Amino acid sequence: MQIVVSRGEPLAEEARELPAASYNLAHVLLARSRGVAFVPIRSMQFLAIIDPEEIVFVDHLRKDLAVIAWQRFRPQARGALDDPVPYRAVYYREDGPALMRRLQAELPKALAALAAKAHEAAPARVLRFTRPASGR
Repeated sequence: MQIVVSRGEPLAEEARELPAASYNLAHVLLARSRGVAFVPIRSMQFLAIIDPEEIVFVDHLRKDLAVIAWQRFRPQARGALDDPVPYRAVYYREDGPALMRRLQAELPKALAALAAKAHEAAPARVLRFTRPASGR
C-alpha cells in the first residue's frame, strides 16, 4: 500500500511521553511489516502510519493530510525498557490537542488488535512417521 501524506504548517508542538508497551508493540509491528506499518484506529476512523522515524495520523476523510505527527522519539532517554518514551507531538489541525487525548487511549488498543491478527508465517514442514517394526 502506498499513501502520500502532505503536511501544512504546524500549528502547535509539545513534549509528550508514550507508554513503553505502546512504543515496543509499535516497533514489533514495524519489524513484521518490513518498513512501514499501517494501523487502523477504527473507533476514530483514523489511520496511524508507523515508520522508523515517526507515527503520522491521518483522518479517513483526508488520507493525504497529516493531522498529528509523533516525532523525535528518544528511547535512549529512558532508564528501563518499561519506562515511557519521550517524543514531540506536532499538530497540523486546530483540534489536534483534543484528538491527542483520544489517540493516546485508542492507539494501544489498535496496536494490540493488529498484533493479535498478525503472525509470522513459517515455512511448512512435512513430518515422516515410520511404523514401528513388528516384533511378532
